[in-house]
Amino acid sequence: MKKSLLLFGIMIAIITLSGCNFKNTPPDTIIKVNDKAITKSQFDKTFDKYVGNSIYSQMGIDLRKSPDNYVHLTIKERVINELIIKELLNEEIKNRKINVTQNDMEKEYANLVDKIGSKEKFNELLKQSKISQETMKNDLKEGLKIQKLVDTLGVVNVSDKDVKKYYKENIALFKYPDKVKVSHILISADPMQIKDIMIGKPENKKLKSEEIDKKVQEELNIKKQKAEAILKELKLDPTKFAQLAKENSDDTVSAIDGGNIGFIAKEEMQEDFAKAAFSQKPNTISDIVVTPYGYHIIMVTDRMKAGVEPFDKVKSDIKVYLEQQQKAELLQKFIENIKNKAKIEYVNDDYNLDEVEKKIKEIQQKNPSLMGAQSAKE
Repeated sequence: MKKSLLLFGIMIAIITLSGCNFKNTPPDTIIKVNDKAITKSQFDKTFDKYVGNSIYSQMGIDLRKSPDNYVHLTIKERVINELIIKELLNEEIKNRKINVTQNDMEKEYANLVDKIGSKEKFNELLKQSKISQETMKNDLKEGLKIQKLVDTLGVVNVSDKDVKKYYKENIALFKYPDKVKVSHILISADPMQIKDIMIGKPENKKLKSEEIDKKVQEELNIKKQKAEAILKELKLDPTKFAQLAKENSDDTVSAIDGGNIGFIAKEEMQEDFAKAAFSQKPNTISDIVVTPYGYHIIMVTDRMKAGVEPFDKVKSDIKVYLEQQQKAELLQKFIENIKNKAKIEYVNDDYNLDEVEKKIKEIQQKNPSLMGAQSAKE
């Protein structure tokens, strides 16, 4: 259920990315929506955001260079559709004179911080996600505008009976496996990442491959020695765990809270990390645990046996979820309606949504397995 809540939030964020309206048609206009321009630069910015955050980027694959590639086309289709929807929603928000006050912003910001746990954690998450404070505030404001727009579309009503019914019919969603409450100190040591950094340094450009590998190993040894020194200090005084996590852990989000990750199930952890954590008794500290992320020192502080979340504990979350479902349905119907009535002109045929969808279907017909793979990703 939490995943569904997150997906709804992401959907709202995606369709409310800030846009621009122009009195005159810009030279790089690719689409007109009710005579408002969508430019190639807007498309490129949004497309790059998707591609940059994709697994293909992590694998070193540049989808921008393969315009007829199936994945490129599916992302292109999504971006075009979102830019059109964004423009239509912005127009509706303007026509309905929907505004967001400073007080609205402060309340929503406080709500987000409360959900994350602290202002420090929230800011660290933004930093790790490479989201600036300015971007966060802009997205927050646009998201609030959408919420206010949805409030004008109809009444959302979820009764206690609806909540109880959902809980009973979806009891499996509220079951949880055995969990342990874990804190850790991470000394990051990813050989590939270290190698990339080494290769990127000007002074290393003339080095041979084996010389680079030697430097990588030296760096890994330094990191391991650091982890061993921290562990030695902890064995002398385990009460220093939180302090040493704050000072040394490369998991900067948990470091703010003394390394605390919270209760997590075995399936939520990397295999070697899970094996170590679940073999420990409460209030014990592990030896160094090696994972692809680096060197961990783990402290288990509590255990929780498998069970079911009681209704009283989750009923407020269920109600919010069901309300958001209703709001999402209202918004989807509204989007379909205004899109059908809109005047959409494809100035540049390369960005004609119908043509892009046609190309996708042609590729799917030749490779039926792609349809299943795409559905799995979604």
